[in-house]
Amino acid sequence: MSSNRVTIQWTGSKARADALLAAVVVDDPEAFEISVTPLPDGDACLTLSLKDDRLRTIRATVDDLLACLSAAESALEANLADLND
Repeated sequence: MSSNRVTIQWTGSKARADALLAAVVVDDPEAFEISVTPLPDGDACLTLSLKDDRLRTIRATVDDLLACLSAAESALEANLADLND
């Protein structure tokens, strides 16, 4: 059976990348690799890599991760809005 790999990258502020990392790292750490890499411009790149023999498993994991990241990003936006009020 062949192995399939998916990589997702997000770029933005280091603080936001660290917050998103914290939001998903507890999800299922054995299912994927995740890291934050500083960029020369001061931003950071959050990288998630998944590998599995079954595309169905990768799709389910990606769906879960994107849902967690979306919820975390919404919470960050709400907190920033509260701070600006």
